[in-house]
Amino acid sequence: QVQLVESGGGLVQPGGSLRLSCAASGSIFRINAMGWYRQAPGKERELVARISSGGSTNYADSVKGRFTISRDNAKNTVYLQMNSLKPEDTAVYYCNVVGVAYGLGPLDAWGQGTLVTVSS
Repeated sequence: QVQLVESGGGLVQPGGSLRLSCAASGSIFRINAMGWYRQAPGKERELVARISSGGSTNYADSVKGRFTISRDNAKNTVYLQMNSLKPEDTAVYYCNVVGVAYGLGPLDAWGQGTLVTVSS
């Protein structure tokens, strides 16, 4: 079994910064990619940022230049540095890990979600 534990969410004023963390543990054989998704009230879940095991990154257009995804492979941890936050960034942020579990089965795990609220 694989568990993802997220932290770092909270309330921040517009223009502020926040750093999210997600640590993966359990029956992980190999991680191919880690990413952050978010879901705002009344909206569908969307990809925010993604990083491959090789370090390639992908960002939603709405966060380019403001958010930075990074990871510590040794700790199976992914981070999302969020700067210049806007009210429209308010959402529940979910960590996602894909790869291979022990036994060479597919791995697709999700964190519990952490709420980010951007408001004055």
